[in-house]
Parts: sequence; C-alpha cells; structure tokens
Amino acid sequence: MPLRKLIWAALVTVAMLGAGFANDQEPADKEAKFIGVRGRYWAYQRVVRPPVPDISDPWVRTPIDAFILKALQARKLQPSEPLDRVQLIRRVTFDLIGLPPTPSEVDAFVHDRFPDAYQKVVDRLLASPHYGERWALKWLDVVRYSDTNGFEIDGDRTHAWRYRDYVINAFNQDKPYDRFVKEQIAGGEMFPGNREALIASGYLRAGQEHLVAGNIDPEMSREEVLTEIATSVGQTFLGMTVNCARCHNHKFDPILQADYYRLQAVFAGAKGEDVDISTPEEKTAWEEAEKAYQERLKPVTDALKQLQKPYRERVETERLATLEPKLQEAWKTPEKSRTDEQKVLAENAKSQIEPTWDIVLAAMTPEDKEKRAKLREQLHQVEATEPDPLPQAYAYVNMDEPAPQGYVLRMGDPKNKLDPVEPAVPRVLKASFEIPRATIGRRTALANWLTSSENPLVARVMVNRIWQFRMGTGIVRTPNDFGVMGDRPANRELLDWLASEFVARGWSVKAMDRLIVTSSVYLESAAPDKDREAVDPENRLYWRMNRKRMEGETLRDNILSVTGSLNPEIGGRPVRIPIEPEVYDLIFTEHERDGLWPVNPDKSVQNRRSLYLYNKRSVRLPLLTAFDQPDDITSCPVRPVSTHALQALSLFNSDFMQEQSQVFADRLRKECRKDSQSCEVNTAWKLALARTPSAAEKKLAKQFFARGGNLIDMCLALLNRNEFVYVP
Repeated sequence: MPLRKLIWAALVTVAMLGAGFANDQEPADKEAKFIGVRGRYWAYQRVVRPPVPDISDPWVRTPIDAFILKALQARKLQPSEPLDRVQLIRRVTFDLIGLPPTPSEVDAFVHDRFPDAYQKVVDRLLASPHYGERWALKWLDVVRYSDTNGFEIDGDRTHAWRYRDYVINAFNQDKPYDRFVKEQIAGGEMFPGNREALIASGYLRAGQEHLVAGNIDPEMSREEVLTEIATSVGQTFLGMTVNCARCHNHKFDPILQADYYRLQAVFAGAKGEDVDISTPEEKTAWEEAEKAYQERLKPVTDALKQLQKPYRERVETERLATLEPKLQEAWKTPEKSRTDEQKVLAENAKSQIEPTWDIVLAAMTPEDKEKRAKLREQLHQVEATEPDPLPQAYAYVNMDEPAPQGYVLRMGDPKNKLDPVEPAVPRVLKASFEIPRATIGRRTALANWLTSSENPLVARVMVNRIWQFRMGTGIVRTPNDFGVMGDRPANRELLDWLASEFVARGWSVKAMDRLIVTSSVYLESAAPDKDREAVDPENRLYWRMNRKRMEGETLRDNILSVTGSLNPEIGGRPVRIPIEPEVYDLIFTEHERDGLWPVNPDKSVQNRRSLYLYNKRSVRLPLLTAFDQPDDITSCPVRPVSTHALQALSLFNSDFMQEQSQVFADRLRKECRKDSQSCEVNTAWKLALARTPSAAEKKLAKQFFARGGNLIDMCLALLNRNEFVYVP
C-alpha cells in the first residue's frame, strides 16, 4: 500500500477512536473486518440507562434538568431566567398545538396562582385534537408525504390523505411509538383485518413514484420504489444513511453495500396497492350520491361540448387537409373497414388532428368565449359537490407470488446484478432476529427488530426528534444521521436517559412531551447573553431556550386564527385554495381540466389549517415556499430558516394578507362595538401577540390614526411584526 494511503488510513482510525469508538481486536471475516472499529461507534451500542445526576438545586424540576445543570456547571455556566407567564403560555401553546392562545386562556393562566397552573395548561394542550395536527406537520416532513406522485406528471394520489389522518390520530391517541412503527412497516401483514394498520403502511409509499404515460422499464421502476423505501426506513427510524451504500460500501459508516440490498429485500415481496376498505353501507350511499352528482353534471358538460363542437370540427378539418393522403384516407375509412396498416395510420392521424382545449378556445369568438367561461364556472361549482370516492387504503401489501431473489446491484443498476442477498438488517447492529426468506413475515420480523430492546437506534432517534421539536435543536443536530458524518450528541447521557425513559413509559410520545415542556430548561427565556455566548456560542448546553420562527404553515394558521377565520375541522380530503395567477402557469398540464386548479367555493373550507392544503410536489404555494416549506422530494428532518425580501413582500402584498387584514379589522370593530380605537388597539395586541400594548405602542397607534392611518393597515402591520412571526 502506498505511504499516503497508510497515513490516510491511520488518520481515519485515530479520528474514529476520538469520535466515540471503542477499541477491540479486529474480527476475521471480510464483512466483519470492514465493519471493524467503525462498528464500535457510540450510536451502534445498546442504550444503557445512566443514573440521574445527584444535584440539589431548586432549578431542577425534572431529571432532564439535572443532566442539563450538570453539563452547565462543568462549564461554569448558569441557566437563564424563566420566561414570564404571558410569553410562556404563548410558547407552549404554539409548540404543542401550533395555534395561538386565546386572550381568555392567557388571562386565566396569568391569574391562576395555584402551583399546578402550568401543568393544567400542558394537560389541556396535550388533550387537544390539534396536538396531533402539530405533530403530523413534523412527521410528514420526515417521511416526505405529498398528495401527488412527483416527477414530470406529478399525478394525484386520491387516497394518500388517509395516511396523513392516520398520523394525526396516532399522536392524538398517544399510540405507543413501537406500535406506530410496526403498523407503518408491516401494516396488514402484522395486523390482518385492521383498517388503520393497512392505511399506516402508506408510509412505505410516501416517497416519489415515477408513473408516466409512456413505456417504462418495470425492473427499473421497481428498483426506484425499493430505493425510496430503504432510504426512508434508514433515515426515519434508524437515523442511518443506508442510501449512501447503494453503489458501494459506505465511505464512513459501517454499512455494507450488501446491507443496503438486504434491507431492500425485506420489502421485495410486497407492492403498493389501493385496497378497498369500504363497507356495504358506504357503497350504497356512494352509488346514490354519485348518481345524483352525474345528473347535476351532465347538463353542464353537454352544453360545453355543444358550444365547442363546431370549433373543434373546423380545426380538425383544417388539420386533416394538411396530412399526407395515406393518413387522410385511413382516417376517412370507417373503423371496421380499416386494414391493419390503416389502423396504425389512423391512430397517427388522430394524434395530429385532434386539437387540445386551448387550440379550440383560441378559435372561438369573444361571445362564445364568454359563454364558455360562465359554463366553466358552473362546472366547477358542480364539481365541488362531487361525493368523496369510496374509501381505499393507499397501502403496501404482500404479493401473491414469491418474492424475487435479491441481488447486490452494480451502481444501483437492476440490469447489472452481482452477488445474491437474502433479507436482513444491517450487520453492524448485530441483531439476533432472523428475517425469514418466505415472502410473508419479512416485514413483521423487521418491525419486531426495530422495536426490540436489542435495537440501539430507534428509541434514540425518536426522543431526539421530540427534543428537537420542543427545544429547537436536537441533542444530535442531524436527526436523520447518527453516523460518523452526522452530529455528535451534545449530551449523550441525557439522550440515553431519555431513550430508556421513553421505552419505560410505554413508548408514549405525550409522556415525553409532558416531561420536556414541564422542565426548567424548557421554561428558560431565549434572551441572549454575551458572557455565556462566549463559552457556548451555539447553545449546545441549553443555557437558554432557542428562539423559533414559525413554519410557513403555522404562520398561515396563526393569521387565520387571529383574524377569526380559521376552520378548525380535523382531517379529510386535501383542499385547494386560490393561488396567484402567475402560479397557474406551473400547473398548466393536459391531464388537469383546462390546466385549472379547482378551488372549493366554500370560503370556510379554504380556511382550513395548512396541513390540509393540497400538497403538490411540483407546485409550492408562494407564502409557504417563502417561509421554507420543504419540497417533499427528500426527507426534511430540520427545516431551514432563511430571511429574504420575498417573505416581507408576501406578508405585506399578497392577496391573502390583504384579505385577512380586512377580516381582522372587521373582527375588531365587531368586538369593540363602541368604535373605540383604544379597545381596537388593545384587542388587536391581545389577539396577535397575547399581550397588551406598551405605553409607547399605544402612543404610536394613536399617532398613526391621527395622521390618517386606518384600522386595516394597522392590522396588516401587526401581522408583519417580528414578534408575531417568532415564538418566544
């Protein structure tokens, strides 16, 4: 081996030993030798519950605080002062349900002097049906949920929303996380006949799927699906970048290329399928509703066809005249009399003759265009009344035939097979669970292994997500990557204690949430401090709370809630809302009716929470995009936080903000019936910021009105405040 390679290998080994590895004797066989010292990295060792530090301090309210204070004292730091009550209830309410507290909720908490006042607030929020919605926003980012398939066509997934609702309900019901994992991995295999578990397996189909109108290579398409699944399982539950081993052994972590294809093989005996889960009663009701709908629809579609018919025929005639004589003859020959050659030619002619809707529209007179526009408006109104399709689970189910043999693929190419592999888990994790070779039972075995006491990662990964969600940053700041190239835990003792406590409490996410938000470290203010920042500039020791900006969806929900427009209905089909005219160009596709975005005419439906908005991978809604909504193509465990001019422009100038400022002003006028500016200002601050305005703010508001300012503009300015967009 060249000297430079020997030096490099030595440096890598030293770096690994200094980054949390143990040092044992190298194993003998080839795969074990590759894993070697890498396999002794901290993340791959079983969780051992550490003792809670014995610290006597009034600041320590929970075991979490003892671990935090121990780390702070080691660096001669002290925690920050607690947040005041008004800001605390705003923080915990946004954190747990993603909505602002009402003025009455704020007043009740501020004036409740009983020792359990805060605990009662936490219990109320954990019991709220909006708790599951808040968690779902986080979880769906990780699993890349969308209502469409992605790629060039990006077609609809009619029943995918049931998985979104499954996630909401699972967190609301505090479904044990081990059961939550099992249902998503094995679904109907582990729990036959369980409708909820079948829907849960939609997790395995959450990624993109390449469905196109033309010919596709089935083998390549299948490999793409298995790649999506293996990547997602590795990142979501294990915090492992197994996808980096698709083309070669992992460059840094102890993940073999064979491990990647062994994990794929677990899912090779199953496929995505829409499974009918409707009851006989639902079918009968749907048939009646569908019949009535078609009767409403037919007169409008017939009128549209009749209006467009002469223009379509004229365009077809003109186009036919430009074709070669052979094509014209084939087209004019009656279908039953065509020769085999003419059948092919006629299909060719058809593709060239038949005009698209926009060509027909361009040929119409202004008068008929106006008639068509009115008919289209009627059509959309009728289409909005279309009954929901019969329930189907967007599921992943076992195939009838045996699973195909798995192989290691050269560079991920299914046409270039190397060594055969059998289903198994990554070897570095040393699981004693055997994955059966039979088609049925593979996913069950994997699910049981994931949630077993032998698995060192699943509990750690999830408690790290919970901590990150509540505290702003994870103990490991790369939630999808616990490997060598990921972040090392800021406080491994705390992480392992939380992981063991999570399992001890029956895998209850609510129990962990309650533990975190009632700790002293959560109650800290987010105020900066130069002296402490000099010691811990990134706040890895949590000497203060991390200030958090609302996600785009939470910001929109906050605006709707403050203005009194929010529709709090839980669950259901995705909702399309009006979007800027410029965005229509991005969705101008033939497979959608006239390239339009059919909006539900019911305003209250449009004002549902952002979680329920139609989520199309290829089209992002401008307000949400401006505030860093992910694209749902890759997993997003931590949303980026950017600051740029489009955010201010969206919050000041968009039609949505102009409309909501008007609605906010109307609400204030209604609640302050005596037309008192003082009342309107006080109420506006309480609704938007959960507090009363300061003396200086009251003075500024008075001057604003005296100089001709109006209530609508004041409302718009308030919704643009930095304080409105950030959680304290």
